[in-house]
Amino acid sequence: MPGFLKKYFWDVDFSRLDHKKHSKYVIERLLELGDIKAIKWVFRNFATLAIKNVLLRSSNLSEKSAIYWSNILNVPKVRIRCLQSEFQKTHKVIWPY
Repeated sequence: MPGFLKKYFWDVDFSRLDHKKHSKYVIERLLELGDIKAIKWVFRNFATLAIKNVLLRSSNLSEKSAIYWSNILNVPKVRIRCLQSEFQKTHKVIWPY
């Protein structure tokens, strides 16, 4: 992975991070935190379908990011896990802030 992405993966050993093996983690992190350069890298290195699948199944995207990417990728909000009321109730119990 290119060095300019290292700042987004401060919590892992970047030199061992394999974007193919850890694709869900990489896509999720960059959709949430990435700048335009990082996002362009995501779309060059992953199929749109793979990105959509991460969006649909993610439990780590913020509501704001999930709504933004649902609009960009034309994914119905009702299909995105982290936007469902059942998930949000559980998520708030775990993170009460």
